[in-house]
Amino acid sequence: MKNLIKNLKGDKGIWSFVMLLALISFMPVFSASTNLVYVIGKGSTIGYLVKHLVHIFIGFALIYFVHKVPYHYYRALSRIALPIVALLLVWTFFQGTVIDGANASRWIKVPFIGVTFQTSALAMIVLMIYVARYLAKIEGKQITFKSSFIEFWVPVFIILALILPANFSTAALIFSMVCMLVFVGGYPIRYLAAIFGMGVVMLGIFILFAKAFPDAMPNRVDTWISRVERFTTDAPDEDDYQIEKAKIAIATGGIYGLGPGKSVQKNFLPQSSSDFIFAIIVEEYGLVGGLGVLFLYLMLFFRFLVSAHKAKSLFGKLLIVGLGFPIIFQALINMGVAVELLPVTGQTLPLISSGGSSIWMTCIAVGIIISVTKKEEEIAEELEEKAARDAALQSIIDEHILREKQKEEAGEAGNIANPSYSIEGVDK
Repeated sequence: MKNLIKNLKGDKGIWSFVMLLALISFMPVFSASTNLVYVIGKGSTIGYLVKHLVHIFIGFALIYFVHKVPYHYYRALSRIALPIVALLLVWTFFQGTVIDGANASRWIKVPFIGVTFQTSALAMIVLMIYVARYLAKIEGKQITFKSSFIEFWVPVFIILALILPANFSTAALIFSMVCMLVFVGGYPIRYLAAIFGMGVVMLGIFILFAKAFPDAMPNRVDTWISRVERFTTDAPDEDDYQIEKAKIAIATGGIYGLGPGKSVQKNFLPQSSSDFIFAIIVEEYGLVGGLGVLFLYLMLFFRFLVSAHKAKSLFGKLLIVGLGFPIIFQALINMGVAVELLPVTGQTLPLISSGGSSIWMTCIAVGIIISVTKKEEEIAEELEEKAARDAALQSIIDEHILREKQKEEAGEAGNIANPSYSIEGVDK
């Protein structure tokens, strides 16, 4: 174990906060799983706890192995991985798995393993690396809108178009994070404004097409519209039940909560172990527990900012921003939905909600971020070692010079005391 801890390189703050969030997840997931066991009649609570433990273990194994890879390798991998992700999204679109009757084109089942996998989560990681690679490549160069649109924005829009019909919230999150990243990366603002306008127009065209030809392709446009209408008006909607139960859970929790495992609304709240797990946390651990979870995410966000500032290369900075910020924003969206600040989106709480692919993709993103901080740490260690070697060498040189000077002074003193000695010695 000691050797394993010694091998954990990179920012220790990021490691610590990620581990804390993972540890915190076990009790809420174990408690909320009773909804699946006693209400729906699936499995056992111990089984769900063990399953979550396996997911977390695999996630941290991914962090460990990913952070060992030098981060600049991902620059080339993104170009190879992007077409593969596009093919996976197409496959998901046509062969997606139905989970409890919900959205047939979000998940695919991995052959021979039987594990369901959400391809949009992988697409976000690959796309963010691709964006960081492009922005680092054009650093200090003059670009035209046409060249950047063909080389950069066309692949981005293709990925978003494949995600959009089944998962609007993820597509919107990815698009907003891409826009944020290109702004940070120094992409011309006038070009970015044009792209943003094009994105809004394309979304409007898609909605109109889906409404005009509802059977042309699988989509959830009606669900999006109903959720927005429910959020902005008093129109009845099926999500009212989820939100009402979430608000009851939060109100019941009070300041200190009902205690671990004592949630009542977990038996009535759908997706209590994933989409609405924050409501269960507040019900059981109160406002203190909810603010504690929020504090950990904000501290993780702070460590991302510090790490991005320390990174020497633009590609490293953009990797941390592009992969780290979506984790925090996704957490804030999940919490905002639970307290009805935002419409229902279906975004999980990173590192806390149950679910394999969401945990694993978050861990891969964290691993890449730690890989960047590890490289900067290694550079700092090399500089310190070089400074120490230079200081030691300078000390030896100074000591040698001082010794020689002392010898010269001693010799001069001897000659002055006995001047004939040196002359006789020369004569001899």
